[in-house]
Amino acid sequence: MPYVHIQITREEVTAEQKSALIRGTTELLETVLNKNPATTFVLIEEVDLDNWGIAGRSVSALRREQIEIRAIQTGEKQ
Repeated sequence: MPYVHIQITREEVTAEQKSALIRGTTELLETVLNKNPATTFVLIEEVDLDNWGIAGRSVSALRREQIEIRAIQTGEKQ
């Protein structure tokens, strides 16, 4: 009975995208490990950007910085 826990940042992931992740993960386990889809569980957990960190900083802070850098590069004002 496989259990797969997928954690993604909360960024407007659609129900269709989540369904594709569940379906694709289930198919992968069936194909590669010969696991029964009827007993395969897939959990998708969305994590707020403030609760996900990379290199000592939250993803929300990193995204804000990326937006500021792009604005500077394109000459746009904030």
